Amino acid sequence: MDDLDLAPGQDARVEWGQMEEPRVPARLHALKDHDTFVVADSMGDILGLADGLFHDDTRILSRWRLRLGAHSPTLLCGAVSQDNVFFTSHLVNGALVTPGGPVGPPGVLHVERKRLLWEERLFERITIVNYSHAVVMLPLAFEFDADFRDMFEVRGAVRPRRGVRRPVEVDERFVRFRYEGLDRVERSSTIVFSDPPSRLTADHAEFLYALQPDGRVELHVEIGAHGGCVPSRERFRAAAARARFAMRARRRRGGRLRTTGGLFNAWVEKSRADLALLTTPLQTGPYPYAGIPWFSTAFGRDAIITAWQILWFDPSLAKGVLTYLAMQQAEEVSAFRDSEPGKIMHETRRGEMAALGEVPFGRYYGGVDTTPLFVALAGAYAERTGSRELVDQLWPQLERAIAWVERRIDDNPFGLLAYAKSSEKGLTNQGWKDSGDSIFHADGRFPPPPIALVEVQGYAFAAFEAMAKLARQRGDLEDATRWTGRAETIRARVEELYWMEAEGAYGLAVDGDGKLARVRASNMGHLLFSGLPSAERAARVIKTLTGPDFASGWGLRTLAVGEARYNPMSYHNGSIWPHDTAICAMGMARYGERRGVAHITAGMFESAAQFEMRLPELFCGFPRCPGEPPVAYPVACLPQAWAAGAVFMMLQACLGVRVDGEAGLIEVKDPHLPVGLDHFSILQLGVGEASLDLHFERQGERIVLRGQDRRVKLG
Repeated sequence: MDDLDLAPGQDARVEWGQMEEPRVPARLHALKDHDTFVVADSMGDILGLADGLFHDDTRILSRWRLRLGAHSPTLLCGAVSQDNVFFTSHLVNGALVTPGGPVGPPGVLHVERKRLLWEERLFERITIVNYSHAVVMLPLAFEFDADFRDMFEVRGAVRPRRGVRRPVEVDERFVRFRYEGLDRVERSSTIVFSDPPSRLTADHAEFLYALQPDGRVELHVEIGAHGGCVPSRERFRAAAARARFAMRARRRRGGRLRTTGGLFNAWVEKSRADLALLTTPLQTGPYPYAGIPWFSTAFGRDAIITAWQILWFDPSLAKGVLTYLAMQQAEEVSAFRDSEPGKIMHETRRGEMAALGEVPFGRYYGGVDTTPLFVALAGAYAERTGSRELVDQLWPQLERAIAWVERRIDDNPFGLLAYAKSSEKGLTNQGWKDSGDSIFHADGRFPPPPIALVEVQGYAFAAFEAMAKLARQRGDLEDATRWTGRAETIRARVEELYWMEAEGAYGLAVDGDGKLARVRASNMGHLLFSGLPSAERAARVIKTLTGPDFASGWGLRTLAVGEARYNPMSYHNGSIWPHDTAICAMGMARYGERRGVAHITAGMFESAAQFEMRLPELFCGFPRCPGEPPVAYPVACLPQAWAAGAVFMMLQACLGVRVDGEAGLIEVKDPHLPVGLDHFSILQLGVGEASLDLHFERQGERIVLRGQDRRVKLG
């Protein structure tokens, strides 16, 4: 993700202690539609901390709090629906004191808040039912505000100047907030009530209802960046129906995965629902935004990996990602944006600070790995689908991307793909572990740039191999031979410069002085994913990764226990990232290790069960202890696209499934199932123009594949 440079050279991430003290109830819930999302607590309230209603990277609602009289109701429960369309909170009243009237008894009013997002508007329905035998006077109130803070301000950046808030417009049943930014863009947000409040001000709305015994009242509210119609039951129902239909359509892309394990099914279904929630329909096709709340925008690396995680059963996401990123490819040199011709985008933002250049992330290219990953994904997509149409369409962009990789390697004195930020506002570290303290030497010293991460060399190797194969298919044998040679050259450099014989591992990085950071990190698992290491060294890496220094029982740590900066509560130095564990598992499976992968998958499933079937962006790397859950990282994104996609890559690694669209067949090699899972089915798995079903079944110590036909090759 991206650092926040609050001052030149100062890296700041959304980490422990950066946000204000968590409130009770501290758990947050998110909904999203296109470039609008809402984050609120379990009561449905927004209090202006890490929560709010956001549109185009700007918080357009910073306070939204329901009160019964002078007090908040008591929470019963709050949750997001399985399909991620609705958030519902159930509340109950305390004692109600009506000014000049009687005191209503506590515990007799049930308050339900149900909301959804559709067409970038928040629809909320408040239903209150009186279960007492007497009339209850209900003083219902809302507090609200809109601070129009840029997302980077919400994350902790301090700006010397801000724009101007215009006077709040108040009418019979609506309130409109307006803000003119320093970029001369006016941003607004409007709150509209179905019933006219008895009192309405610039930050407060009051209603007074008399509820008969068993009586009920229903109030509708709509909030959005633009004005709208008067809310009603009909508008709420229509929006709900359309939102559910759209979500269902997104979830039905690709093959369907089913197991006989109810909880495991719940994990799979919630993961698909999270990917559907985060996937935004762009003109170029579906694109997974990285995560809510901090990264609900298009990222390059995150989207490529997410698309790769589900490529085996749904190639449509990879097509959308590749097409979009090709359109955003850099064409000029810009130190501020870290861009060079041919480079693939790291991140894009729409907020005021990005528009003004206060941060470089309007369209930022400071990721050393995104470009080779883009090329490698294109090769994987062509192999999976057997279609050359997309590759032919993107061939000029692929050539420019691989040319950038070649130039950077040629410019490096050690023949490696390395990075160094071009401006003070850019990212210090430009691999997936991009926090300021994540790359270091064995003694804890930070290495001088340019820095050549070990996994990035693997990505470059995979990109060269992909381009060689694609060029060969296009009849370009000269370039194919050249790129094959490039791949073998970088393989030799990695084996020579990064291998640590005593540790049975590859080092983390080579610095600008040519010195190896002799640090055991999960990055070497990504090297397995690319297929670069020799079989002998891969076996030793697998043994290291599955040992106690990495394997926590819940997942794989990003950094081995005992390394200089190891901290299981840190962002990158000992925490567990589900996507990282999945890539390592896929790398192990590539070298034939499936039993260990099945064990790791089982641990990750048990982690998901503790997180209510939704894996967060990351969690703490403490060792697993009987009876204790995994420890949450308090400001992790939830949901997060590549965390949601982790289950699908791990399942592919367990089952040994490979779809060869060019040959029109599916290869299944030495399948395993996680402990406790006895049946697994893949339905309507596309192979060329056809599709078929695969059914895996545990029979004693063996996993048997049923339902195969002549297009399935058993390894």
